[in-house]
Amino acid sequence: MKIGVAGTGAVGGYFGGLLKKAGNEVIFLARGNNLERMRENGLTIESDSESFTVDATFTDCYEDFMDVDLLLFCVKSTSTMDMAERFTHVLKESCMIMTLQNGVDNEEFLASIFGSDRILSAAAYIQAGVTESGTVKQIGVPPKLVFGALEEDLQERLSVIQELFNIANIEAYPTRDILKIKWKKLLWNVTFNPLTALIEAKVGAIYEDKGLKETAIKICQEAIAVARAAGVEIEEDQYETVMMQGQFAQGHQTSMLQDKHKGKPLELDSIAGYIVKKGKELGVETPVLNTIYHLLNFQTRND
Repeated sequence: MKIGVAGTGAVGGYFGGLLKKAGNEVIFLARGNNLERMRENGLTIESDSESFTVDATFTDCYEDFMDVDLLLFCVKSTSTMDMAERFTHVLKESCMIMTLQNGVDNEEFLASIFGSDRILSAAAYIQAGVTESGTVKQIGVPPKLVFGALEEDLQERLSVIQELFNIANIEAYPTRDILKIKWKKLLWNVTFNPLTALIEAKVGAIYEDKGLKETAIKICQEAIAVARAAGVEIEEDQYETVMMQGQFAQGHQTSMLQDKHKGKPLELDSIAGYIVKKGKELGVETPVLNTIYHLLNFQTRND
């Protein structure tokens, strides 16, 4: 199977690198200094268990993806529509598109362009970042993917995708309820990403300060209320699980904080803005999240 990686950052680089190491033909889309570094030195992956470098096709040309069978969509949510439109007339009709992005709205965007019968969605559980030298460094527990299809007709192909990832030493688990899984991951992201970006500190800072911890809990509870109003079957006390999970990532610098430090656009609308907007549509108040959203939006807009 020929695999394309759209967005060679921490997530795309890590999973794409392992798939290439396992012997698959993988082509990576990148740009700027990141592209030049990989063309010169390859893509290096570092973790507690191993360190390796893969040599592959690194390109900024969309036409190079004409023959891929599976496209891993790993760009930031802020670039979803632009990137998808660029691929519209390039990908062959049999190519499946798997989004590994944050949020729960990218699937809808991608389905509107490629058709829902080609879209796979994955919740990527990974702590990783790109170092100054261009290396993808993974920390913490081994990453895993939980993935599924938007359409029932694609369910039978999930076993093929699972085997593809498992052979590459990537834990991957298919599910028939991927949007519920993605919502649960969104709860973690909305609880910790905007708040850590606003205070410019790692996750652990939230647990060290009583007020910040209470704020994080309130954000999570508001997001749960919105999810339940939207018909997602999530328990009211799911915030307890989210806060427990956060304890194992106290040394983690969230992706939104990383983007802020690098001066990149934040996935604020896809992670926080979406829930605020959905809450208004459903008549669910989100005062704490709404405040954090507007503060961070103002702060980054005027940097």
